[in-house]
Amino acid sequence: MFKEFKEFAMRGNVVDMAVGIVIGGAFGKIIGSFVTDVLMPPIGMLLGGTDFTNMYAVLQAGSTPGPYESLAAAQEAGAVTMNYGLFINTIINFIIIAFAIFMVVKAMNNMKKKEEEVPAAPTTKECPHCHTDIPIPATRCPNCTSELGSA
Repeated sequence: MFKEFKEFAMRGNVVDMAVGIVIGGAFGKIIGSFVTDVLMPPIGMLLGGTDFTNMYAVLQAGSTPGPYESLAAAQEAGAVTMNYGLFINTIINFIIIAFAIFMVVKAMNNMKKKEEEVPAAPTTKECPHCHTDIPIPATRCPNCTSELGSA
C-alpha cells in the first residue's frame, strides 16, 4: 500500500499540483496583506476615515451591552456580529487575485500564440511549367517531366 502511495505521489502532475497549491496559498497571503495593509487604509481615508475591518452589525449583544468600540471588543464581549467590513476586504482580495491570475493566463496564451504563429519551413515548391507542387529537392517535375535545374 505504501508503494502504491509513493508511486502516486511521485507522479509529475501530483508534484506540480502540490507546488502550485503551496505557491497559491503564499500568493493569497501576500494579496491579503496588500489589501488589508496597503490598499484599504487609503480607501478608508478617502471615505472619511472608514476602517473596513471595524464595519460590523451587532445581531445580538454579548455579556456586556454595546455599543462596542471595535469588532474585537464586540467579539470579546461575546456579541454575535455580522462582519460586512471583513467581507468587503475578502471580495477585494478575490478581485485582485482573479485579476492577477487572468493576467498570467493571458500572458501564457500570448506566448502560445507566438509559438503557433511561427510558420513551418516550406517543403514544396511550384513547378514553373505546370504549376503543381513538388518537393524542393526535385530536379525534374513528376507531372510534366520538365527539368527544373539544380536544387
